[in-house]
Amino acid sequence: MYRPPSHVTMSCVFITDIYMALTCIQHCQRCTSLLRSRSVGITTLQYSTDAQHWPAALWNSFIVRVLPSVLQRSPNPSQTRQRWNLGVRSYCESHAKVQPSQTKHGNTDELPETDMVSYQNPVSHQLIDGGMLLKEWQTAFDLDDAPGHSALEEISHEEAVHMNIPAALPPVSISLKDYVNESETLGKLIQLGVQLWKLEQRPNVGSMLLRLDFQTDVTPRLVFLKQLGVDDSRLGYLISHNPFILTESLENLQARVAYLRSKKFSAESVASMVSRAPYLLNFSVKRMDNRLGFYQQQLGLSAQKTRDVVARLPRLLCGSLETVKENLKICKLEMGFRENELQHIVTVIPKVLTANKRKLTQIFDYIHNTMNIPHDLIVKFPQVLNAKYLRIKERHLFLQYLDKAQYDPAKPNYICLDKLVSLPDEAFCTEVASATLKDFELFQKTM
Repeated sequence: MYRPPSHVTMSCVFITDIYMALTCIQHCQRCTSLLRSRSVGITTLQYSTDAQHWPAALWNSFIVRVLPSVLQRSPNPSQTRQRWNLGVRSYCESHAKVQPSQTKHGNTDELPETDMVSYQNPVSHQLIDGGMLLKEWQTAFDLDDAPGHSALEEISHEEAVHMNIPAALPPVSISLKDYVNESETLGKLIQLGVQLWKLEQRPNVGSMLLRLDFQTDVTPRLVFLKQLGVDDSRLGYLISHNPFILTESLENLQARVAYLRSKKFSAESVASMVSRAPYLLNFSVKRMDNRLGFYQQQLGLSAQKTRDVVARLPRLLCGSLETVKENLKICKLEMGFRENELQHIVTVIPKVLTANKRKLTQIFDYIHNTMNIPHDLIVKFPQVLNAKYLRIKERHLFLQYLDKAQYDPAKPNYICLDKLVSLPDEAFCTEVASATLKDFELFQKTM
């Protein structure tokens, strides 16, 4: 077999070194990546395992065809490296096809004229003539074959503009707004009217929402609430106050609704209770059963009246029982209401059970001790205990200023307690005080 002359091999290496040196001078900031390509270019000469057996004519043909295209000026060094690597690889692959034809002609030192002039590139299927490219290479390179880039390599403005760099989500954030555009769940919750600014202030709620999948986690719960009868306008309110309902299993939710229906709560009552008490369905059946039994036993109410009280104030099943126990004790011991009177008050105004005890005692003290209204009259109009203390005081003093503060039904010019606390200012001045609204406003300024 014929070995290539040593001067040919040395010429290839010498020419490659000259080209690399010139390129490094022109592109000093890219020297790292280009110098690294020197070894790649020399190593590529050994692409074929039979290269050491190439005939002299084949070596000369390689130098004539490949090196001119590589030495052609190119504004992009990476394109130059690609031309070098691809040209050598293509020539070697072509040589592998030419070898059988050499055997066929019987002379390893002489090749057919057509093989010396042109060959077909097996990678890009484009004709290369005399080592010069007829058109630009348009080949998809393998990632392993792609030339490396240096961190110091400059890129043009056009390349920088067209670079597609995905925005990374922050691993930690104090606000959910950084994730809204990337999270389908957060975007859909906002459309439902959920107040994310409230939820992100609660510990671990933001992380919980980001882990939820809208299709598999959120949608089934929303469909369940809709089938239950919850209005669309209440879904945002419900999730804003109780986002944990999105993590409750559908089996548990269905079991709790079934329990309420078994206690003869109507479907409309259950839907209204869930809408106004967001945490209702988060409590177990056992807890709800214990609460219903507690109110029925402590208040001495029938099952029907207990249902009415709970349906009007469903948070009785969710809130703490300590407040209820304290208010019941205050109404019995401090205010002096009897059991039947307390039953009537709770039936009409269930909020008495959960009201602030300081506010409750303040209103009762003013009505009973200052306005001299007896217990039976308060029981007849229990809504007075749920009114605002300042409203009661201002209107009573205004009637007293007009000498019309008379609350005894047995005497003339009787003032009903219901009208005293429930009518708006203009209606109160016209129907009760027989005065103008301006007079009442001037009186308020003197207080």
